[in-house]
Amino acid sequence: MTPADYEYLRKLLKERSGLDLSADKQYLVESRLVPLARKSGLPGIPELVAKMKSGAEPLIAEVVEAMTTNETFFFRDKVPFDHLKDAVLPALVQARAARRSLRIWCAAASTGQEPYSIAMVCKEFAAELSGWRIEIVATDISLGVLEKARAGIFSQFEVQRGLPIQLLVRHFRQVGELWQLNADIRAMVQHRQLNLLQDFSHFGTFDVIFCRNVLIYFDQDTKLGVFNRLARAIEPDGTLALGAAESIVGITEAFKPWPDRRGLYRPNLARDARAALKLVAAAG
Repeated sequence: MTPADYEYLRKLLKERSGLDLSADKQYLVESRLVPLARKSGLPGIPELVAKMKSGAEPLIAEVVEAMTTNETFFFRDKVPFDHLKDAVLPALVQARAARRSLRIWCAAASTGQEPYSIAMVCKEFAAELSGWRIEIVATDISLGVLEKARAGIFSQFEVQRGLPIQLLVRHFRQVGELWQLNADIRAMVQHRQLNLLQDFSHFGTFDVIFCRNVLIYFDQDTKLGVFNRLARAIEPDGTLALGAAESIVGITEAFKPWPDRRGLYRPNLARDARAALKLVAAAG
């Protein structure tokens, strides 16, 4: 792979997916794209890049998908799901008592373990949420992982990563050497394709947003853009959950940390109030 080919791929991946590759990640690109080139009947990456430059859009989509990291597992990092069960959902049960509905969005949901973990937590509130409308939306840029997520079928290795045995017994059935989620849990989650770099205002607003372990791959400006769009997609008293290695610090004032709840954030209404006062003063 020539330096020019690598720069072309770096720029394309950042524009299409937000992935910000450093200058020393050629080995990663080669390990993921050489197999794709061969599958496409091409000798190597130079020929792959040449075909991409000719406007082969399906191939470009395959390249972006091949470079997307889909590492995930059930109840990953555990703490955000404990917060969801112990603090977030109990508060929302009271705050939404008149509306009797909840909307939860799991962004960059990969093969489904995270949104299904959220669904299993919500299932524990079956009595409190009886008669409520619970909507869990799972999105990802990759159609391939969304297809796997919809099926809800996981290997023995996948169900052993983070999933408590009691939940495996309660919510799954064994199919040969695989495990399939029961239909009631699968029915709680809607799967849709979405690129976080694009406008998602058509999704409406959510009470809870999980956007975990994806922003670490973006540069500061891209993160800021995503945070600003998330701020418009969350209810004023909603909750944003980020990954263990992610933070709003030094990036945005659109959110503020939830006290004593690591990884959770709330809309910063004080910032919005200051912005409104400035607009009034300017119009004054």
